Amino acid sequence: MRAWAERAVLPAAILATLATAFVVFYLPVLGVLSSAVVVTGELTIGPVLDVLRDPFYTGAAHGIVTDPLAVPGNVLGWITGGFYGVSFGLFGFTAYQAAISTVASVALGLPGAFVLARFEFPGRRTLRSLTILPFVLPSIMVAVGFVAMFGRTGLLNDTLGAVGLGPIEVLYTLPAIIIAHAFYNAPLVTRLVTTAWESVDRRQVESARSMGATPLRAFRDVVLPTLLPALLTAALLTFIFTFMSFPIVMALGGLELATVEVWIYDRVQSLNISEAATLATIETALSLGLMYLYLRYEARQRTAGGAGQSLPRMALLRGIDTLRSPLRLAVLAYGLLAAVVFIGPLASLIIESVTAPNGAFTTAYYEFLLAQQASTAVGTTRPLPAIVNSLVFGAGTLFLAVPMGIVVAVLATRGGRGSRVAEAVLSAPLAVSGIVVGLGLLQTVVFGTVLFGYRLTAAGPVAIVFAHAAAAYPFVTRNVAPALGGLDERVSEAARSLGATRLRALLDVELPLIAAAVLAGAAFAFAISIGEFDSTVLLAEGVDSYTMPVALERYVGNRSLGPNLGPATAMGTVLLAITGLSFVAIDRLGGRWEP
Repeated sequence: MRAWAERAVLPAAILATLATAFVVFYLPVLGVLSSAVVVTGELTIGPVLDVLRDPFYTGAAHGIVTDPLAVPGNVLGWITGGFYGVSFGLFGFTAYQAAISTVASVALGLPGAFVLARFEFPGRRTLRSLTILPFVLPSIMVAVGFVAMFGRTGLLNDTLGAVGLGPIEVLYTLPAIIIAHAFYNAPLVTRLVTTAWESVDRRQVESARSMGATPLRAFRDVVLPTLLPALLTAALLTFIFTFMSFPIVMALGGLELATVEVWIYDRVQSLNISEAATLATIETALSLGLMYLYLRYEARQRTAGGAGQSLPRMALLRGIDTLRSPLRLAVLAYGLLAAVVFIGPLASLIIESVTAPNGAFTTAYYEFLLAQQASTAVGTTRPLPAIVNSLVFGAGTLFLAVPMGIVVAVLATRGGRGSRVAEAVLSAPLAVSGIVVGLGLLQTVVFGTVLFGYRLTAAGPVAIVFAHAAAAYPFVTRNVAPALGGLDERVSEAARSLGATRLRALLDVELPLIAAAVLAGAAFAFAISIGEFDSTVLLAEGVDSYTMPVALERYVGNRSLGPNLGPATAMGTVLLAITGLSFVAIDRLGGRWEP
């Protein structure tokens, strides 16, 4: 009976994982999709056609658009200097800013891949591990960091004022959004291209050189074909992420530079659920199509990997010779630019949290948080409940996401025929935005679902844990599946030959051998839950469910460059400390996630 029970546990775990994924992800998303094509019980594509015919969403209007909500005309008017503008609608602008953000991310990340792959210097391994940082940092916190750095009273303008230069206005423009997107996605480009660059076989390059090829010709004919799949994959994945970007655009652009995600959120806030669902349906269809292209490029990249010796790295720092080498000087200049882009916002967040308007050191903003905590006024956003909620939701996310991620990894690596298809289907949350998942959970879980004649509902905190688990479990799978697939199958077969069931071999042999990958996946899941904002901001209500990112957004308010920025930076610093600890855990445990 015990052996029979152990044999039944693994299939039962797979069924339980599928059922949980259906509840926390597929049912909510299908609920959103169905509400867009089912009206009064009848199937129709009318709402979708209405959106596609609306010039505000997809139309082309010529001339400068003066309506403040006609976003694309304003943006293109800025680009052309006000001579003319063409509006491609909300979807067109969303794709446009994603394309520009992708170009900026590639331009900033590609030199970083060159430096990490071709140069040796102290701290190179640590710097490479930092490329997973964007998957840990909450985007709303980074947005506040950009406000603290580029705002009218931010660190940049304070520095310019100290040397007698006038302030510059960067916030609430398209360049601010693009720079913030590059902050997030350039490290992704660097990570993927560095891996491809290190897979180039040095013998092929040496053979090309020995046959008379110049260094440039050898790079074009040998190195570039190896890099191109990784570069295309990184660019496509960056486009997907920036197309679905929400907190960055909302905080740095608002409705005047709204993307589809921001407009969906606005429609929900205006209680126009039907229009929000229709927009979410179209966006989900587009994002799934883009994710399909990404998976195809990823498969090509896996099959194109090299298997020889890597190219030798050059020493970056060579004493006085460093200053005489144009290439090394260019690398150092790039390092300075990268430090401003990547370190500047986070440093500004911390500095502004302890800096008074007159430039003096202060702890007033942290004291304000303590005063908020002691307040009994209705509607007060208190920091301690936000911290406690974030930690509790993170624990709940671990409870759901880690077992789900492990089961999906087992299914992907040990499932036989169709395992890759199953992994791709169960990794669908990577291609669906948090706003769509949050909207779906709001409709199906919070508002309730009728099942067998009974209306089933769940409170906001439960829905938030569901949303976080849906976002986190694919990252657990991405950590565990490569480690599990890399194990020698003879180890498991030896345990099976001694009478162990498949479950016992997994629990007693395989998982202990990949414990570091499992723990890294758990750290990823916890960090993602701590920083998740997109779905949480829709589901959080009152003191029972708002988290640190939601509290941070409430402190910022609507374009608050005055007194509220200080408390926001203080709350952001607390959030940075907690996510930083999560990142240290990921780094120490050998986080292995590759997009």
